[in-house]
Amino acid sequence: MPIRHVLLALLVVAIWGFNFVVIKLSVEALPPILAAALRFCAAAFPALLFVRPPKAPWWIVVAFGLSFGFALYAFLNLSIAWGMPAGLSSLVLQTQAFFTMAMAFVLLGERPSRFQIIGAGIAFLGIAVIGAERIEGAGLVPLVMVLLAAMAWGLANVLTKKAGKVNAIAFTVWGSLAAPLPLLALSYVVEGGPTIWAALSGFSWSDAALIAFLAYPATLLGGGIWSWLLGRHPASVVAPFTLLVPITGILSGYLVLGETITGIEIAGGVLVIIGLIVTLRKARAIEPAIRLD
Repeated sequence: MPIRHVLLALLVVAIWGFNFVVIKLSVEALPPILAAALRFCAAAFPALLFVRPPKAPWWIVVAFGLSFGFALYAFLNLSIAWGMPAGLSSLVLQTQAFFTMAMAFVLLGERPSRFQIIGAGIAFLGIAVIGAERIEGAGLVPLVMVLLAAMAWGLANVLTKKAGKVNAIAFTVWGSLAAPLPLLALSYVVEGGPTIWAALSGFSWSDAALIAFLAYPATLLGGGIWSWLLGRHPASVVAPFTLLVPITGILSGYLVLGETITGIEIAGGVLVIIGLIVTLRKARAIEPAIRLD
């Protein structure tokens, strides 16, 4: 994997780590499912007026939008609204890397190398160390919901890989179009019409700023780069980068929300980084360079 592709992946890691802080702020200001719906409304409109549909089967685009937009953020927003800390959410959600590897093996026939399995195991140990330190503050239901969100993200990664080398921004924008209506319908059922109306009638500039960050840097820019990388490298190579998201997520939670970082969490973070290095060293040794074009 060329160094410039690694740097792009690290940019996404930084954006997505801070994303959890913004999600936490958004679900405190707005009903959580409605916040997710507004995020994907903003991501799809008006961008789709200027971006042509991707050259991918329509069912893949819709399935990507439902898994990455609807399922992932319905589960994630509710879990954070129901008490899951932003930093811990950023950690648990990265189990998507292992869901991605498993689904890519079953659905795409991508067999991870021995070093990729070892690296993932080391990183998973780091996640387990951090999780053991922080799990006492989270209930079981929010934790399970984040795991379901991780599974949805893993499926979205495999669908992105199956779409092939399509225009990443177009794939993300048109995929986002599949999410708002199901999210709005779920918001109406779960949160109720009066709650939705009250939130929209009191919508402020600060609410708009939160939704704008979630829609543009976190969804379109981050998702577009991520889709581009998955179209050019094996899913088992790209997915482990997200194991670094808990590091930036926990750090962002500490700096912005006052969530604390312990020595054990730092040790777990070091294990995550070591695991990623093991995975990527093997990947770079066996994979030919791909130009950025």
